[in-house]
Amino acid sequence: MTTSDWGDDHRELTATVSVLVGPANGAYPSGNTLVVRGASETLLIDPSKTVAERGAPVPVDAIVNSHAHEDHVAGNGRFPQARVHIHEEDLPGVRSLEGLMGIYGMPPDHEFATTVIEEFHFTPRPDAHGFTDGHVFDLGGGVTVEAVHLPGHTRGHSGFRIGGDVFFLSDIDLTGFGPYYGDVWSDLEDFEASLRKVRDEHARWYVTFHHKGVIEGRDEFLRMLDAFHAVIDRRHQAMLEFLAEPRTVDDMVAHRFIYRPHVQNSFVDNVERRSAELHLQRMLARSEAVEVEPGRYQATRRT
Repeated sequence: MTTSDWGDDHRELTATVSVLVGPANGAYPSGNTLVVRGASETLLIDPSKTVAERGAPVPVDAIVNSHAHEDHVAGNGRFPQARVHIHEEDLPGVRSLEGLMGIYGMPPDHEFATTVIEEFHFTPRPDAHGFTDGHVFDLGGGVTVEAVHLPGHTRGHSGFRIGGDVFFLSDIDLTGFGPYYGDVWSDLEDFEASLRKVRDEHARWYVTFHHKGVIEGRDEFLRMLDAFHAVIDRRHQAMLEFLAEPRTVDDMVAHRFIYRPHVQNSFVDNVERRSAELHLQRMLARSEAVEVEPGRYQATRRT
């Protein structure tokens, strides 16, 4: 297996954990990949598009995917001899293209499938293994990686506790964009529960797959987590205001609550629709809105 020199983009956090930093600090479509080196094995967490194209600075024995999305599994095919592991809920998304497209809620012939293959180098790994919450990968020499199930983004989305120093947050990415729960395998209630759960993680370094990258210190992590979490309520309130008049889900999709109007790609409408549906479910459960006629919803009046 060939290796590559990452130079300054290979950031050492501890004696056993480093980050392969993607362009623009791991901005989509790339990301920040973790390298964890034990006495007997070396493991990659979420090999990014950049890793798929450049390789890794060390031989790789195993890959762990935090979840099944195109940008997190891009490098799975670059290391055919390495074992691949992912939470058992997301196994279909690495075993076949059909499985991955199903997680998004798109048919296998959707135009985004071409992007997944051509831009993200998707390679099916039918040999992938499933893990569950709390599974520990023992890399030898006292180096361990423990899976922490944090669903909501996808059913199987997981973070990883690496010793006492590093916690990998994956797509709890603490960006101003806020939480992404726009796929059919996403769940708003689960995402909020995961945000509450991850508050209990104590580490020196917190690492996100996108944008923020490496965050040092628990106080800074909690500040960023609270701001990230607050985006959900801002979206919810904006949708309630929009429903001052009766509206359909199609109206909500066209209005855009997740993406800005200038963003144009093949999956925006899917994401807006799923997100709107999840918030509507919450509104109806809380009696914040009612279905005034089939398919048309309106916020309830406040006295």
